[in-house]
Amino acid sequence: MADNLPSEFDVVVIGTGLPESIIASACSRSGQRVLHVDSRNYYGGNWASFSFSGLLSWIKENQEKTDIGEDSEDWRKLILETEEAISLNKKDNTIQHVEDVCYASQELAEDVKEAGALPKLPAFEASDTSEAAQESEKECLPVESQSLGTESCETYPESVTCNDLESTTERKDAEMTSEREHLCDATFDQSALETGKAENVSTAEAAALEPKKITYAQIVKEGRRFNIDLVSKLLYSRGLLIDLLTKSNVSRYAEFKNVTRILAFQEGRVEQVPCSRADVFNSKKLTMVEKRMLMKFLTFCLEYEQHPDEYQDYKECTFSEYLKTQKLTANLQHFILHSIAMVSEADSDTIDGLKATKHFLQCLGRYGNTPFLFPLYGQGEIPQCFCRMCAVFGGIYCLRHSVQCLVVDKESGRCKALIDHFGQRISANYFVVEDSYLSEKTCTNVCYRQISRAVLITDQSVLKTDSDQQISILTVPPVEQGQPAVRIIELCSSTMTCMRNTYLVHFTCSSTKTAKEDLEPVVQKLFSLNAETERESENGGELGKPRVLWAVYFNMRDSSGIDRNSYDCLPSNVYVCSGPDYALGNDYAVKQAETFFQEMFPKEEFCPPPPNPEDIIYDGDGTQPEDPGFSSSSNTKTEPSPKESSDGDSCKVSEEHHEE
Repeated sequence: MADNLPSEFDVVVIGTGLPESIIASACSRSGQRVLHVDSRNYYGGNWASFSFSGLLSWIKENQEKTDIGEDSEDWRKLILETEEAISLNKKDNTIQHVEDVCYASQELAEDVKEAGALPKLPAFEASDTSEAAQESEKECLPVESQSLGTESCETYPESVTCNDLESTTERKDAEMTSEREHLCDATFDQSALETGKAENVSTAEAAALEPKKITYAQIVKEGRRFNIDLVSKLLYSRGLLIDLLTKSNVSRYAEFKNVTRILAFQEGRVEQVPCSRADVFNSKKLTMVEKRMLMKFLTFCLEYEQHPDEYQDYKECTFSEYLKTQKLTANLQHFILHSIAMVSEADSDTIDGLKATKHFLQCLGRYGNTPFLFPLYGQGEIPQCFCRMCAVFGGIYCLRHSVQCLVVDKESGRCKALIDHFGQRISANYFVVEDSYLSEKTCTNVCYRQISRAVLITDQSVLKTDSDQQISILTVPPVEQGQPAVRIIELCSSTMTCMRNTYLVHFTCSSTKTAKEDLEPVVQKLFSLNAETERESENGGELGKPRVLWAVYFNMRDSSGIDRNSYDCLPSNVYVCSGPDYALGNDYAVKQAETFFQEMFPKEEFCPPPPNPEDIIYDGDGTQPEDPGFSSSSNTKTEPSPKESSDGDSCKVSEEHHEE
């Protein structure tokens, strides 16, 4: 039971966001005794992903913001005279101004409940559909959300990725019972076969029938197909997170897809940006002169440090002003600033812009034609991958496990223990705490920034092409000076984040007002908010805007970049991890995790590769036990399944991809 944990650990981690999960994994991997707790009932904190019903519950929880009554103060009796307590928050105050809007038809939606993975298809009789749904209910969750124990370490099977569409959509059900887990092995093969047949049937019928309007009832019923991220990020193919995933072999717990398009918004139109050499020369939107200009400038950016004379006089200028001094057309300047460098027009100087452009170019071609990868099933998979590695090496996990306070020794000023909601006193040498757990008293002098977020479910891509399976990133420049640019990431159903015939569109910008006030004007530029009206007449020769079916807006706290001294009376052995930042990548979280780990254990390697069983010397007669599954992917290469081989956009990030 979670109320009978060991009383001593080397490291206690409070919160399961990305930086905390990386630290927990690194500590467990280096042999430390790790306790990882979270008061929430899901992994990831503000880095989490939800099914549609899960997101509705999250929205309701944050809209109500009910005040928690006075808890029992019995735990204070455990504080000695030579000690003092630092109380922790009982509720999360990092999310504000949550507002959800449904634009799709809500007819017959009242009695609809979230169903299994199989939709109700016209080809099936009612009895067939119900049987298929019951069969789907029995399927197991093949990755972290099921596998991670909430109380103790578990060793996990190697089959952590699944290519069958229908079976894997069940993996996000956080309320799955232990009985279903035991049924996993017995039912998986049969259900995968049946659902594969259902996929073929649905594809054939979809081609034969005209697409129908998507209603709110359909979205609710297919809610398990959605994996909606609270934070919208991508992975740079040569970023710190990809390097860490491959080095530690945590990448084997996840699967990724390439971002297929980089878009630009200019003069009221969305168009694709050529970024690689092949794209530039194949582009019909650029003149031959512009192609030469662009290639010359991008070649310079790759080696700009070797030619300081070219930019020395413009160091104090913004990157936007520097681009105007180069032989670039206004069209090219727009592409470079907003779609390649992706830096602020008003705040980023020349060096920042050149660095960002160089990083973008260096990431091209490693895994695809763009610099970015997106994890299947959403960004929330990444923290769970590191939690799983921590558990494999002995870490203990407890969700729904709140902490009352940290106990500080008055004489030394160091934190020596915590007291949980059971009244148990747990000692440790180091404590890692997510910022949202700190009380207002501790954060009195902290000045936080805010991020405006919106998530839309739409019926069509923002830029329609022959393929409807596109993953796109688009930056909409500010309309007025002083306003932030808005970053948009559009996900298709093949990312396992939304149901078929829909798109999941994430909007992100730095906050100036509430999220809806910041983002709705941009939403209206690109999408139609009136789902009942038909698209524009075909007389114009163009399709109308995509329609928004459902949307949610919220503001999220950005606690990155906070100086440690800003926290009041923080003990030296307590490390505060920030929540998600505004940046597109995850470099800040990885740097923070590595910095904290090196301060705690300066002689230990940060997330080393797992041991190869062939290199382990066992006691006894020299015989080796069965492979526990820790072998490095650089030494053992798994043959891809036929479906993996046929899907060119989907990839497993491993050491093999480093070879160029």
